[in-house]
Amino acid sequence: MAGWDGASAPSDGRFAGPALDAVVREVCALLGLDHRDAELLRFTNNAVYELRREQAVVRIVGSRALRRRAHTVVRVARHLAEHGVPAVRLFGDLPQPLRVRGHVVTVWHRVRPAGRTATPAALAELLRAVHAVPPPDDLPRWSPLRDVRGRIRDAEELTAADERFLWERCEHLEQQLAELEFPLRPALVHGDAHLGNVIVGERNPVLCDFDSSCVGPPEWDLVPLAVGHERFRDAPARYLQLARHYGFDVRSWEGFPVLRAVRELKLTTSVLPIARSRPAVRAELARRLADLRGGRSGTRWYRYR
Repeated sequence: MAGWDGASAPSDGRFAGPALDAVVREVCALLGLDHRDAELLRFTNNAVYELRREQAVVRIVGSRALRRRAHTVVRVARHLAEHGVPAVRLFGDLPQPLRVRGHVVTVWHRVRPAGRTATPAALAELLRAVHAVPPPDDLPRWSPLRDVRGRIRDAEELTAADERFLWERCEHLEQQLAELEFPLRPALVHGDAHLGNVIVGERNPVLCDFDSSCVGPPEWDLVPLAVGHERFRDAPARYLQLARHYGFDVRSWEGFPVLRAVRELKLTTSVLPIARSRPAVRAELARRLADLRGGRSGTRWYRYR
């Protein structure tokens, strides 16, 4: 299988390449698919494999502590399909999520890409559609630090000092979140609404990746692009276009600094459960932890690869 190169090959972590390849082979056998052209597209929160010949995508949850989210992913995907919201669709008739070799897996229809990059305007339109859908009754409530705590507990490599700092930061931000008064009405939110979670298909752009979906403040879905500008130096026009087409500028709200801090903490800790399996992320993880500890809000970060 393609995707594991010498520079970023995992070492002895539980998400090492051969172990995940075996999961993909077993999933393909279960669904009657051909695994031979499986290619690893990315691996941060999930290991995402593309089966181009079969027009399918296999996602393997990358943290034992976050396996519960797979049920939310399936529930939201089906709910969006029922309401006609443009989004990726589950593959096959088997009940999902699947449990294979101790891993939790979901399988999706591959969206044939149109060769264009998603625009902030397209993301804004998709978010407006999601926020207008009545949420499922059994969807979890917004609790953005819950996943952070799960990743800390499930970390493959973390010093005692870093762990203590992260627990204290969670407590501090939890207190600040409790004091916020949100101007927009609660809704079904995507939870991780950045341009990488929009696929421009041949017919129309569609949303993907519902791991963080919940019932909560729509403001949260506007934060990723705002933080992309603030922390990753993305072009300012990106966020401005999103805000203009959505109709709300979250940066102008007094609660934005708190949401930014929560988003940055989530972005930092997302790779903790795979830090041993993916040595390539360690340097950036160390950079982010040092910046958070030092209160350096103006330094540039680089996206995990």
